[in-house]
Amino acid sequence: MKLIHYLLVFGLSTLTLHAQEKKDIGRFFGGFETNAQRYLEFENNENSPEYFRSNNYLQLNYEIKKWTFGMQVESYAKQALLNYYPGFDGTNVATYFAKYKTKKLEATAGYFYEQFGSGMILRAWEDRSLGINTALRGGKVFYKPTKDIKFKAFYGQQRTGFKVSEGQLFGFDLEANVSDWLSFEEADLEIGLSNVNRYEKIDPNLVLDPNFSPTTHAFSLRSAFSQGIFYSSFEANYKSKDATLNRITNSISNDFINDGNALQFNLGIAKDGLGIDLTLRRTENMLFTSERIPEAVGLNQSSLDYSDKVINYTPALTKQHHSNLANIYVYQAQAGVEFKSNQIMKSGETGGQIDVVYEFAKDTKLGGKYGTKLALNYASWYNLPGTYRAIPAQYETNFFGVGEKYFTDLNIEVKKQFSENSRASFLYVNQYYNKPWVEDASHDVNTHIFYGEWIYSLTKSKSIRVDVEHMWADADFKNWMGGSMEYNFNEKFSVYAMDLINYGNTKDKEERKKHYLTIGGAYRKGATRVALGYGRQRGGLVCVGGVCRFVPESTGISLSFNTAF
Repeated sequence: MKLIHYLLVFGLSTLTLHAQEKKDIGRFFGGFETNAQRYLEFENNENSPEYFRSNNYLQLNYEIKKWTFGMQVESYAKQALLNYYPGFDGTNVATYFAKYKTKKLEATAGYFYEQFGSGMILRAWEDRSLGINTALRGGKVFYKPTKDIKFKAFYGQQRTGFKVSEGQLFGFDLEANVSDWLSFEEADLEIGLSNVNRYEKIDPNLVLDPNFSPTTHAFSLRSAFSQGIFYSSFEANYKSKDATLNRITNSISNDFINDGNALQFNLGIAKDGLGIDLTLRRTENMLFTSERIPEAVGLNQSSLDYSDKVINYTPALTKQHHSNLANIYVYQAQAGVEFKSNQIMKSGETGGQIDVVYEFAKDTKLGGKYGTKLALNYASWYNLPGTYRAIPAQYETNFFGVGEKYFTDLNIEVKKQFSENSRASFLYVNQYYNKPWVEDASHDVNTHIFYGEWIYSLTKSKSIRVDVEHMWADADFKNWMGGSMEYNFNEKFSVYAMDLINYGNTKDKEERKKHYLTIGGAYRKGATRVALGYGRQRGGLVCVGGVCRFVPESTGISLSFNTAF
């Protein structure tokens, strides 16, 4: 690691001097972001009494001719925000890289991000709001010999906090557009092949006489076809046999050895105001980590609870709601094997979602003067059907059919513009959330949600937005209602107020029947944004793209600042 630091410093110095001699000083760019909170009150925090916490990121890049150098310094003071991975602690250089790029070749040394296909066998990525950074440290080569062929190869170890995991990852990706080869004139066809391998030495103190290999192989084959209004894609993934993680004991089994697989199919059309998109997926035992046994980080918690050391990405194929109440019961993809009890045994998921969007034309009875948009979405997910046995832990799945229902979401949204200055949207959501199977809780939940939003433009840059919503739930915390108001003074400055109240809660009696009121504002100028807020955070899951982290309930002042230069 120190050697790479020295090489980067030496390379930057040498190239800078060389550039100055030739009157070419290159380009320096980057960004800074801070998210800080002063907690006035929070619940269920057993790790630290620190009430002021902040996450800070400084990114510095230098580009000259065909070279780019960069690093990201991170500081978590005095600790990271609540419920971030404990490995994010202190201040250090988090990532660094050196990249050489031409028209056909790109080579990177140091840390890098990458995704093969949909990400079901590899996705190294960063999402600061979720506390995820799974960058790989090593080397990557991208080569494009022709306009129709792309090839990638890599080797690396996955970032975990300010360190890297023990597992070593290597693989390749090949993608080709074969339309010209097949003489397609109006159609487009792409095919791809990927391979990712994880080598981790097997500790004889943990597994005696292992009947699985130190190297786990994953393969992916995919295609994408489009012609006119029609498009489709297909992806098949396979993971070789490996020990299965027991999340209750945070250990692996030498007897419970299975391979994994995932199939995903997408089909859609788009024409004259009509769009239909269907995605189906079956996933079995596809949890893929850079270390077989996650790090234990607390009582009944492991680093896996923070999406740490996860190599692949399985998005939850459901609608991403902008309603606060519709995001209380958010589905997370169930990609792995997990035996929670004699009654709850799961090996993956099967299901899908369909989107239908239709726009009624202007100057028609339903379209009116400005047109009307109607959107329908339905998602449904289930455990894999088959035979399950808890002791000894074994399962055998059926390829077709469905098992225990995890989640359903039916929603209908109407968007309507009433005048040049006024527009509104109305949303109905019906959800079923199997909390015992998805979250290991006591009750499943059925909800009905109504949401309405109205936006009125006072001038080109001044507007007001108001929304109201209500959720009826038959279990858990029961009924909620809420609303928000946002006022934009101009393109630079805005303020808002938002409130949620769990008025139907009978679980914790009057203690939980309180307002989750938040007020704040934001100011933007150029590439800089500052936001300040105060209020109570609802405890629960915070999710982006189906990847979630749990946030304890808290009250405090928050400040965020980010800029690019």
